[in-house]
Amino acid sequence: MVSSSSRPDPTPRGFPSTNIDARALFEALTGQKMPDTGSMSSRTMSEDYEDLGDSDDDRPLLGQEPSPDEPPKDVNVGCINPYALVEAMIGHRLDRRSLHTASIISDFLQTDYEELFDMKHNSVLYAGLKLNEENREAEQLQEKEIQILEERDLVTPDLSRVKTLKDLEKIGLKEFGDTRIKMARMQNGKLRLILDGRSLGKTVGNHNVTETINELVLPFRHGKEDREWAPPNSSWRDINDAMFRSMPRRFMMDGPQFPFGGHHGFRDQYQHRFDDPTQGASSNSWLIAAIFSVFWANPAMITRSTRMIPGPMDRSRRTLRVKFHDKGGRNNAGTDTVEVDYQIPINNSTDMPIYARSSDGYETWPALYEKAFIKWMTSARDRTHVDLTRAHNGDPVKAMAQINGREPRYYFTDRHSGAELAGLVRACSVNKRTVSPMAAWTRATGDMFRGCNLVANHAYSVLGWVSEGQDGDSQYVIVRNPWGVTEPRGLTSYPGLLDRVEPEFWPPAALLDRDGVFSVEIQAFKKYFACIGVAK
Repeated sequence: MVSSSSRPDPTPRGFPSTNIDARALFEALTGQKMPDTGSMSSRTMSEDYEDLGDSDDDRPLLGQEPSPDEPPKDVNVGCINPYALVEAMIGHRLDRRSLHTASIISDFLQTDYEELFDMKHNSVLYAGLKLNEENREAEQLQEKEIQILEERDLVTPDLSRVKTLKDLEKIGLKEFGDTRIKMARMQNGKLRLILDGRSLGKTVGNHNVTETINELVLPFRHGKEDREWAPPNSSWRDINDAMFRSMPRRFMMDGPQFPFGGHHGFRDQYQHRFDDPTQGASSNSWLIAAIFSVFWANPAMITRSTRMIPGPMDRSRRTLRVKFHDKGGRNNAGTDTVEVDYQIPINNSTDMPIYARSSDGYETWPALYEKAFIKWMTSARDRTHVDLTRAHNGDPVKAMAQINGREPRYYFTDRHSGAELAGLVRACSVNKRTVSPMAAWTRATGDMFRGCNLVANHAYSVLGWVSEGQDGDSQYVIVRNPWGVTEPRGLTSYPGLLDRVEPEFWPPAALLDRDGVFSVEIQAFKKYFACIGVAK
């Protein structure tokens, strides 16, 4: 038969003609539903091309990445998630988008909100760590340096009868003349002072914790090593069973108050979308950031398949097997495949996991991966009860390599220009999204760490890059806080940080839960972050 077209058929004779479904291929590679085209950016293709800039800039030669730095000997990165910690203590969920939540966190953790996120204030979020004033880095505390506070230690004196400054000395304010003044203000002829009153009563901090906080976040057992570890107000339960039980309660708390149907009905609100790993009531931001970075760069690297183990009375148990790789140093073991079951600590009040969970609250793999990694690095023999506080602090760059089997490369921001760092992220990305897992950690102290968006001594996943401006001269690095929280606007401000990343600004934002995702201008990145790394 002669075709009516003059163009020859490009398909060789004998081979079937096939068309690849791009949507199906995308979903198979990422494990996620492809977003509707209506939610994608309306930017033209020409806007995605970048200006090459001047030829005399300080970036490496064309086609070359910056040379990596010498690996650090030890990294003690970690900061407790205050939202998950307070939720575990009070037994119900917090509204993470409310300005009032900052006051609740401040009250329960006995620290002014703006002092929680910097190590120089000895915040309880850094329990078990201390700031080395000389090199301005975090160091581990020994068990003997941790004091367990009892209820009577937190009692404060009666101040109702204080009339003069001398009365403060009488009730226990020591060395009154040398007491630090946090704030002084003159108003209507009255001098209003805020004094440091810690000598009047103890508060929780990095050295001083309550028994509850110690059991939740620290690996120190203070003479109770023979007792099986379990967090307060929790029990080891199958995570699938716990999530099933919690669904009716969560539907009543979070569900729509109007009849189902319509564009914003039940199906749209509750269909599964994102299962991004989120840090729980622990300080292992280094581990959760590493897990998400590997997952984001290559979802196929993350094992989610389970197997069934026969049990008595035909009751089978599901387990997850994961392989991790030896990279030397602390928080490490020999290359091996470990197996864990679905038993994790579940809060008895909320029926929610206390530690790692997915951002949508309905996936199990983040909690199981956390458990498997800690079992591997501690060489624990028990498949069920793994002490999850043992991953107290660590190295997010090495952890990525331990997960994907590649080599960790470190780039300390003080040793590289902004152009070099921006070029590094570009070199590890395709279409502005990282294809080699990247992570970074912040400096241990600094005046900019006043809220939960930018947190000192904290690990972040690096997701990609974007440029803005007429000539693309404003370079931004896209990062994600493993807490999965974006601070409510009006609470704090950060120069060089954009706290809302939408697909119109950065198209890959349509592929993840955007809570906790920020863009940081490259010079601000150098100021806030101590190191960025890649596992490739």
